[in-house]
Amino acid sequence: MAVGSGGTAGGALIIGIGNRFRCDDGAGPAVADRLAEQGLETVELSGEGAKLIESFAGYRHVVLVDAARSGAEPGTVHRFEAGHECLPSGFFSYSTHQFSVAEAVETARALGRLPERVTVYGIEGADFSFGEDLS
Repeated sequence: MAVGSGGTAGGALIIGIGNRFRCDDGAGPAVADRLAEQGLETVELSGEGAKLIESFAGYRHVVLVDAARSGAEPGTVHRFEAGHECLPSGFFSYSTHQFSVAEAVETARALGRLPERVTVYGIEGADFSFGEDLS
């Protein structure tokens, strides 16, 4: 787990979601690592829905970064403001997550546990096999 020291609860949190040992599924953790080096507050999560919702507590702005598979060119970055729009169903379901990022966000919304602002970045992946190389 990478945790930077730049933020405080109540501010912003960046969550890198994924599995470092499933090639492009490691995109979220790789981004979180880079941002932690810049002093931003980050955490790495596997994408398990209940833990993801729990991590929102106390933050006004949460940024989620995860790999995606939508058919776009690998490396394409998709951005959604989940506080104002629903995430596309199935967009993040390619991965090893049992409860997708979209489902976690919508569950948090229904429970009234969604932060004021949730920005979701999906980085288009190509290879989700075992390994640590990113496309």
